[in-house]
Amino acid sequence: MDIQHLVDRLEDLIDEGRHIFGTKFTVVDEERALELIDQMRISIPEEIEKAARILSQRDRILAEAHEEAGRVVQQHREKAEKMLDQDATVQAASSRAEQIKEQARREAARITDEADQYVMQMLSRLEEQLNRNLGEVRNGIMVLQEPNHSAVAATQPQSVQVTEVVSEVVEIEDNA
Repeated sequence: MDIQHLVDRLEDLIDEGRHIFGTKFTVVDEERALELIDQMRISIPEEIEKAARILSQRDRILAEAHEEAGRVVQQHREKAEKMLDQDATVQAASSRAEQIKEQARREAARITDEADQYVMQMLSRLEEQLNRNLGEVRNGIMVLQEPNHSAVAATQPQSVQVTEVVSEVVEIEDNA
């Protein structure tokens, strides 16, 4: 039986008792009072045992809660570490990608420079060849414009001079 209920019954017993006028004393049914006291003696160990069980359950629940909290904290810590690792991996990959892009830019610039140098060399050679050929063409024109060209032409075969000029013009066109 609940100790609180027994205390309430004892209080009711005292309230029902006869008050002795002019004193603080009340007459109660002794047998009922002793019976309630016996029930209290029996009930108190039960109440103490019940309280001990409740305290034990509370301690167990708190221990489980602490354990669960520790697991949750550990899981979140591991998740955060994974995220940091992934972030570090992403940063490393991004850094490597930037290095590769920079290397590709340098390689492209080098290839472009080499191609420009090659084209410049080819154009310079072509310019030299054209200048030589232009000089020969001008010399040929001057020879043809000279007043005594007929006398010189008579001593040299004309076909040789014309053939040389034509072959030089063809060579210029081939090189272009």
